[in-house]
Amino acid sequence: MRLEAISFEGLEFPFPPVLKWFIIGIIVLTIVAAMLQPAKKQRKRKRKTIAKRSVSKASGTPNQRKSSACRPDEVILSLPLNQLGWAEFERLLALYFRDNGYVVREVGVGGKDGGVDLVIIDQRGEKTAVQAKCYSDRNNVGPSVIRELSTAKRNHDCILSLLVTASDLTVEARKEADQFRVDYWHGALLEDKLRRWGKWSPGKKRRA
Repeated sequence: MRLEAISFEGLEFPFPPVLKWFIIGIIVLTIVAAMLQPAKKQRKRKRKTIAKRSVSKASGTPNQRKSSACRPDEVILSLPLNQLGWAEFERLLALYFRDNGYVVREVGVGGKDGGVDLVIIDQRGEKTAVQAKCYSDRNNVGPSVIRELSTAKRNHDCILSLLVTASDLTVEARKEADQFRVDYWHGALLEDKLRRWGKWSPGKKRRA
């Protein structure tokens, strides 16, 4: 049988032609596989990204009014709660607490609050972590929000915690609030406090 020689840096090794083409075929397949590998990884990354986006949309807070725009204070003070975006709702609460003698830190500005929107400090120096939920009337706050606030208050060195919502709490959330000692204001109580404050006048146009 005739043998052909394959040379590697001056060394010669005799191989039959069939074996030579077999080795060449393996080399070609290896190169093609290496070229296709990045494309497969890229497709996998795209699938993971799409999946993450789907999960975040599903697990987000669709009940929260989404607008991050914040109109002037005089406009916010003239609107009912159901016409406020989440940033305006937080701003309204900041105005209320500040006018009632609290030092207010708006820590949730920008949407990345970590479970706390405001830190309010009374005249004794006692700090309260406030979470604001601008939900529509029929969408109540669930127990996970209570647990989140109870944990997040420690990140701001707060002793007390307060949940303020434009709607209400579920039965489970109320139980969690009692268990974790989280105070809460539901929509009706909040509106009563704002009206007694005197500066929130929904439906009335303010003079410039």
